[in-house]
Formats: sequence, structure tokens, C-alpha cells
Amino acid sequence: MTAGKNRPTLKTIAELSGLAVPTVSRALNDAPDIGAETKRRVREIATRIGYVPNRAGLRLRTGKTNVISLVLGAENDISDHMGQLVSSIAQALRETRYHMIVTPYSPSEDPMIPVRYIVETGSADAVILNRIEVDDARVAWLMDRKFPFATYGRTKWRDQHAYFDFDNRSYGRKAAQSLLERGFRNIVLLSPPLDQNYAQDMRAGVEDVVRGTGAKFSIVTGVTSDDGGEAIKDRIAHLLAERPEIDGIITSSATTAMFSVLGAESCGRFVGPELGLVGKQALHFLPHFRKHIIAIDEDVYDAGRFLAQAAIQAIEKPDLEPMKRLISAD
Repeated sequence: MTAGKNRPTLKTIAELSGLAVPTVSRALNDAPDIGAETKRRVREIATRIGYVPNRAGLRLRTGKTNVISLVLGAENDISDHMGQLVSSIAQALRETRYHMIVTPYSPSEDPMIPVRYIVETGSADAVILNRIEVDDARVAWLMDRKFPFATYGRTKWRDQHAYFDFDNRSYGRKAAQSLLERGFRNIVLLSPPLDQNYAQDMRAGVEDVVRGTGAKFSIVTGVTSDDGGEAIKDRIAHLLAERPEIDGIITSSATTAMFSVLGAESCGRFVGPELGLVGKQALHFLPHFRKHIIAIDEDVYDAGRFLAQAAIQAIEKPDLEPMKRLISAD
């Protein structure tokens, strides 16, 4: 229901709710002196009538946009991980005054470009970053400008900024241990690019377990988990044909796990007693794809919720200790 053909306004919500316009405005902006039930009712009406705040006017009045931008590196294949992250952040922001925009960038693009654009145009109040490097130039730049942000992953400045991270060193340990316990002794890791922090942690975790056992471990060359599915499938097929002694594969995502399975099957190798394969999943479906895949869960919904809260705190309470969380695979 809308007021004729006109765009719904705060006054429209006020008329429908029986509240004063200033009360409606404060409810939508999550003012602490407005009760939870009033906020819920006002937001419900706003959603029902299709109310959209005037961002330009808000920015002129307050200097804020009430927008948080999720800056995502566009992957070659759609991943369950990315979809879960977007969905969980959006859901976490639903009961706040903040809205999410997604700002993608291509693998060939300088990842600093979208961050500079957001900050220099004032198009968001905070950013959430993924694909984090140990010495991440974006993080250093944002800290230098005291612009609010949170990262999905840790940098060398992890004690100074908000982050959520899955402990990929513990994932590497658990993956390697799972393969060794099943008798697999010649293991390879299909790694993310090694300039990314989680790739280094994953490798270190595998090495922690394999060291001193007599098992062999190496990293797949010629392809990373960032490459397209066909490239991964072809590389795994050639690798297993060239090195038939390989009996264990660790992958870093559900997508890479599935294409690795397809590559192995194309050269007559099947996941099971003769070939072990570990995959990390945001949705519980890898065992339905192939029942012998060793699947380790990563709760991306929890990550999205936490990152949304951390970004809001960075905006509203910059003097507080940044929010941090590290989740183990163990």
C-alpha cells in the first residue's frame, strides 16, 4: 500500500503507524530511546509500502549514508561460500538502519580501486573485505584514513582491526589427519594463491601433521583454487596421470572439491578406499555429491552476522576495541 503513485515517505509511515514523523525517523535509525516493538512495527510498515530512504538527503544532513559495502573479489565459478556470505550479512543488517551494497571487482583488477572509490566518494559508511593478504594494502590504507571496516580473514595488523576468520591452520591439520587415519600417505594440497593469509595457514596446518610421519606432501602447481572449474579439473587429471602415487587431495572449498573429483574420475581415479579427498563446505552437500568425500564444515552464516556487527561497531563506536573472532575446525 502506498500513498497514491507518490514515493512513500516518512510522513506516509507516520500516517499508517499513528506515530509522529520524528519518532518514525528515530525508529528507522535505531535510536536507543525507541522501544523494540515500535522499531519492529515501523520497519514492518516501511518494508510493506516499499519505503526507501533518500540517501542523498541523509548524507547532506548527517554526513552518513547508512550503507555498508561488501567488497568481493569476483570468482571464476559461483561458490556456495560467496552466496552464504552475502545472504548472512544482508540478514544481519535487516533489523538495523544499515543496508548492504555489494561492490565486486575482477581478478585482473587492482583490489584497491573499489575501496578507494567507496571512501573517496563517501558512498558507504564502512566496508567489509574478503580475500585478505597478510600484508594487505587495502587494510593499511583504510587504517591510515581511520575509515571503518572489517575483514573476513586476518592480516599482520590483526590486533588493530575488526575481523572474523576461520582457522585454516586447524583446517589443514584436520584435513591431513583425516587422510592419514585412512591410510593415505602421498598428499597434495590444491591451495588458494599463496599470497593470501588463509592459504599460508592451510599449508602450515598440513605440514604440522605430516611432518615426521613419513608421509609425503606437496602443493599442486599450475593451478590454484581461484582458477576456473575446467582448469582445476584438467590439472588434477593430468597430475594424477603423471603421479599415480598420489592418494590424497586436500581442497579449500566445495567448488574446488567437486572439480577435483571430476578431474580424478576422468583419468580413472575414484574417491574412496584408493583416493582420499577433503573439501571445506559452507552448505552440507559434498557427501551427497560423492559419498566418500571427507567434508569439513565452515559456518559462513556466523561469519556474515559477526562481520555485520563488527562493521556497525566500527562506525558507531570507533573508540571501542575492534571486534574479533577466530573459529577452529577442530
